[in-house]
Amino acid sequence: MNLLYAVLTSLIMSISLSGDVPYSAIESGFEKNNAKAIVAQGKSKIIIKILGKEGVYSQQQAALVLGDFFKKYSGSSFDYMFKGKESSDGTFAIGNYSGGGQKFRVTIHFNKVGSDFKIESLTIEDQ
Repeated sequence: MNLLYAVLTSLIMSISLSGDVPYSAIESGFEKNNAKAIVAQGKSKIIIKILGKEGVYSQQQAALVLGDFFKKYSGSSFDYMFKGKESSDGTFAIGNYSGGGQKFRVTIHFNKVGSDFKIESLTIEDQ
């Protein structure tokens, strides 16, 4: 009986971990100014709004747009202020990014796609 319980517990834990929100991958992407790593966590089309300019981009286009932001405001500091409650629809997070001598507020909305959370929109604005 204990063996059955252990197997079932392991199975449930492995299933629940597959649908985690990719917080650490996004944090690492901001800290390394790696736009491709960030947009790789997104849907096939991502809404990006940077300093008031908004558009809907493919992952490849989104990487270019975010890459241009990192060229102008390169930095290595990112931390989350808030992580929303996960639901069957999605969740969101708010973080702070410091780059180019300025501080920015980053808001990320995630949608649940299958068993994974994917970035639907990413907003960067002055603090």
